[in-house]
Amino acid sequence: RSSDLKMASIAAVQEKLKCIKPNAKNAGEKYCEVLDQILRECKVVQDLKDGIDALLNAVVDTEGLWVVSARSVLSRFTEQIGQIDRGVVKEVCQVVLKKIQQRTASFEEHATQIRLVLAKIYEEEHQWIESATILREIPLDSGHRVYGADFKMEIYLKIARLYLEEKDHVSAEAYIKRASLLLHEITNKDLTVVYKVCTARLADFHHHFSRAARQYIQLSYELSIHPEEQLTSLKCAMNCTILSQAGDLQRSKQLATLYKDERCQHLPAFKILEKMYLERIIRVSELEDFAAQLPVHHKAITADGSTILDLAVMEHNMLSASKLYNNISFEELGRLLGIPPLKAEKVASRMIAEKRMVGSIDQIDRVIYLKKRETLLSWDRRIQGVCYQVNSIVDKINSVHPEWANSALESQMSH
Repeated sequence: RSSDLKMASIAAVQEKLKCIKPNAKNAGEKYCEVLDQILRECKVVQDLKDGIDALLNAVVDTEGLWVVSARSVLSRFTEQIGQIDRGVVKEVCQVVLKKIQQRTASFEEHATQIRLVLAKIYEEEHQWIESATILREIPLDSGHRVYGADFKMEIYLKIARLYLEEKDHVSAEAYIKRASLLLHEITNKDLTVVYKVCTARLADFHHHFSRAARQYIQLSYELSIHPEEQLTSLKCAMNCTILSQAGDLQRSKQLATLYKDERCQHLPAFKILEKMYLERIIRVSELEDFAAQLPVHHKAITADGSTILDLAVMEHNMLSASKLYNNISFEELGRLLGIPPLKAEKVASRMIAEKRMVGSIDQIDRVIYLKKRETLLSWDRRIQGVCYQVNSIVDKINSVHPEWANSALESQMSH
């Protein structure tokens, strides 16, 4: 009996469609009434698809129907998508998109709106690739509509974030590059923050840890994002800083910034970060808790069989040893770092060759000669240069406006 009712409802829909005159002024309104009936009465997937298909055949394929009337029907459909059952909405939307694809020029705006809704549904179901594929079908550059820079940027970044969730970083990078071309055209500054998040995650994946840490630190101070996201960015900044190459000037700045940030002191990675900032030797037994909370891509194995964390700590310990010893044998260095002597020699030679550590290696006597280096020396020189320039400006102000300068100085001293 229920099947008879379904057949009757579909037959009623088809009968109603036949009674509508396409060239009538109220044709659009009549078709919208049929759409409402279909969505209200057709509860089975196939019935709903058949009803929508029959309606679209009349709306899209009828030559006498005005485009304005057809658009009103599609506008009503996009408004009603939220009322369609989640179990069938995706199939119904695909039916609509397939049908109006024949007249893309006339219905491009509606097709875009349907794709945005469909992509959001896929995203909520964690079907990242399906959602990205739907968004990619929006003709941002090749369509008949002209889209603004903000909308294009938003779509490119959305696609990039979906690919990042799927760990498809090659595809994500392609869309991040497209988004970068629009940075100077957008008016919505929130998109700039989303762009920074995407570039930070991409740099993180490619193991450009120092660059990623710098961007994560900036995001942790970004007031436009939620405090929880700020804290997440701070945790990522700590992880990337710890994993970055020892002896790098940028890393030293980042260690100093994070160590002095009060928010970091209550986070699990702070003990490791503190030891790195204070240039103390880190033992393998101290790394277990930190290693457990690292994401999968941070646990990758390097060419010599070590993990990224093992190599980062190994290089840090090497640099710490250079502060304690003027010279040390391969065997003693290996015992200190907890690695074979040959591996200790290779790590030391690589760091010296890359100018991340100052020293020389005597392979005959199997001894490494180490020299202390002020990692922050060049940074201090830059600060000193800025101070000299500020003093020069103050001297010029004093020479031109001595009375004002004296009153300003007295005012400062009184406070």
